[in-house]
Amino acid sequence: MAELLYRIGRFAARRHWAVIGAWLAVLAVTAVTYVSFAGALSSNITLPDTPTTRVSQQLERDFEGAGGGNGSIVAQTTDGTAFTDAQQREMVALFDRLAEVDSVAEVSDPFATQDELDSSAKRVAEGREQLDDGLAQLREGQAQIDAGRQLLDEQRAQAREDGTLAAIRPQLEAAEQQLDDGQAEIDRQQAKVDEQAPQLQQGATLSRLSAPFRTVSEDGSAAVANVTFDVSTNEVTTEVKTEIEELVADAGIDGVDLYPSQDIAQTVPSILGPGEIAGVVIAAVVLFVMLGTVIGAALPLVTALLGVGVASLASLSFSGVVDFVSVTPVLGVMLGLAVGIDYSLFIINRHRRQLMQGADLHESIGLANGTSGNAVVFAGVTVIVALLALNVTGVGFLGLMGTVGAVAVLVAILMAVTLTPAILSLVGMRVLRRRERARLAAGERTHDEQITDRDRPMSNRRAWTVLGLGVVGLLVVAAPATQMRLGLPDGSTQPPESAAFKAYDVQAEKFGDGSNGPLLVVADLPGAIAEDDVVAEQAAVGEQLGQVWNVEAVVPIGASQDRSALAFQVVPKGSPSSESTAELVQNLRTLTPTTASGGEATLGVAGNASAGIDISDKLADVLPTYLFLVVGLSLVILVLVFRSILVPLTATLGFVLSLLAAFGGITAIFQIGFLSDLFGVHAPGPVLSFLPIIATGILFGLAMDYQLFLVSGMREAYAHGAPARVAVQHGLLAGRSVVTAAAIIMISVFAGFIFSHDATIKPIGFGLAFGVLLDAFVVRMLLIPAAMHLLGESAWWLPRWLDRILPDVDVEGAKLERSHPVVH
Repeated sequence: MAELLYRIGRFAARRHWAVIGAWLAVLAVTAVTYVSFAGALSSNITLPDTPTTRVSQQLERDFEGAGGGNGSIVAQTTDGTAFTDAQQREMVALFDRLAEVDSVAEVSDPFATQDELDSSAKRVAEGREQLDDGLAQLREGQAQIDAGRQLLDEQRAQAREDGTLAAIRPQLEAAEQQLDDGQAEIDRQQAKVDEQAPQLQQGATLSRLSAPFRTVSEDGSAAVANVTFDVSTNEVTTEVKTEIEELVADAGIDGVDLYPSQDIAQTVPSILGPGEIAGVVIAAVVLFVMLGTVIGAALPLVTALLGVGVASLASLSFSGVVDFVSVTPVLGVMLGLAVGIDYSLFIINRHRRQLMQGADLHESIGLANGTSGNAVVFAGVTVIVALLALNVTGVGFLGLMGTVGAVAVLVAILMAVTLTPAILSLVGMRVLRRRERARLAAGERTHDEQITDRDRPMSNRRAWTVLGLGVVGLLVVAAPATQMRLGLPDGSTQPPESAAFKAYDVQAEKFGDGSNGPLLVVADLPGAIAEDDVVAEQAAVGEQLGQVWNVEAVVPIGASQDRSALAFQVVPKGSPSSESTAELVQNLRTLTPTTASGGEATLGVAGNASAGIDISDKLADVLPTYLFLVVGLSLVILVLVFRSILVPLTATLGFVLSLLAAFGGITAIFQIGFLSDLFGVHAPGPVLSFLPIIATGILFGLAMDYQLFLVSGMREAYAHGAPARVAVQHGLLAGRSVVTAAAIIMISVFAGFIFSHDATIKPIGFGLAFGVLLDAFVVRMLLIPAAMHLLGESAWWLPRWLDRILPDVDVEGAKLERSHPVVH
């Protein structure tokens, strides 16, 4: 590989215009394919086959009008007073216009709905009152008849004693007949009441359960109109959502603010915003400080930006065929910029060192490509393996994110080993500072590969101290991760100025937290029921749903077409992302309510809270497999590279520590709220459900990058005869400046995304930036050198049988250096 890359570097140096032109042509082709075939990005996350999706599919299949997606339009008066009649008429007219938009099946009138709810409750109350009055009259009539019979019995007994019974018998029989007729009438009335009472009782039960559900607030100042689509939420196009938003924004109803909910108002985040640009600027400053020339600093940025352009346009060209979640290209840009700059920097830094040692320009370019470029390829392959392994999760959008990220890294590698040599040839000796060029002209040469007094190893005491304090420090930072909860973003996580957040806020204030995340519950009955039995079953099952802890309201939706299942909307007391709502979902799924006929129903739950639980469970199930695959393959690569058992193991253990600490930081800020204002987190909540597995894959690959570039220098010194502990110090001193610069660049690029308004991108940017910070500066530059110092010669131990069968990959390009010495 080293020899091949040497030849590629030499070729690119000699044919620099051809190589540059070829990459520009590739960029043009990807731009054409993007314009021709790209589709719209989606802001909705599509879940795999989970209990939530199965319930949603059942609703779509078996319940007429219940399978489409939903959103809402939230309205509030600006002065907090009740809506006027004129405002209500204008709002209803707006809802009628919204109902005419393509893919919109219906937009409810919240005022008519609330009137119907109030009327229904009133009718139930009046019916209950009439029933109570009727029962009171029946009891009074029964009491009169019972008293009449007692009096008649007393008269009959008295007449028998007086001997006048025969004389008054006709009168007694007439009176008894009247009592019998009265009793018969009372029995008829009682039978009628007994027949109506269950239905009235069922109606009263359903009315009581649904009473807390409202579409107009109690003070009349807020209303929620439900928007029902004729397709699932994931299939609602961006054009439809935009048209709805524009109609709402242009409504212009005096004294009324209108906000589309998150399902409608979600926007696709910008790929490069002010924060991201600031990250690139910081990277440019670091490059200038390290390389000392504007040309040298610009070169990695140019190759990285060009690589990001090629990778992004190429990937998005398939967005018309494959559903792209909006965060997918952003992740590709993150990785493409970060590794693109770093990989180019490693090659440029090696080239500059060789030039200062007196190497010929083209020869130096080829050697830098064959040595540092070889390390770049191996490091990049490790990252690609980690990213592609995301496809084993079985979560479609997550696998696609990994694939797009892997494409970005692959393009960054190709750019580094082809375009970087070409541009280095073009700029020539100007990649060096003016003072460095002057020293070269004067015949001065550097020999930084030699072992000197500065390579004196650290003391054992210092090594143990660094190792102990570092491990304890990382464990302390990792402590909050023990409280990590996972979930999906809701309206509360959107920017405070956004319509989605305002819609969420108004609903929470006026209708309760649970109104922002109602659950859909489907009760599968033991068998199909008659149409007349639907209400009875709804009341029986609904009553038991209402008794579950944390349920605010239960609203029946309807029965399936074959009446073998019932659907309910269950409004929790807590917010969609609260622990109480997550517990409610679990409790509902384990509940087996008794039906009116005495059988048992099984429950399925859908909704945002259940979706978050399902995807978290799904990822938790596949995480061990993912870790085994990524870590296993990467360990194999590291064993090949370093020809050691303990070096890859210490590298992996160090990564585990930095990863747990990164999770601790994410949990502390985004869930617990520590320093949340500093990072613009206005609503702490559960950690993004797929962030841990994404961070694991990306950070593992990047950690192995720095391990490779630092420890390969140690192995090179050890292979050239330096004592093991001296080699550790020599490799650290030789590589720490470039790794420090590379880590700062990567942190800057990732940190730029922390200031994104998107609730999905922000924690990913922080997690990657914080993870690289800990891994590069604590693990790779402190803990690994300390551990390798303590291991001494045993760090490079390899069983003889394994040494014989392992191929020599020569990642440092030592053989290439021997066959092509820098100074002849």
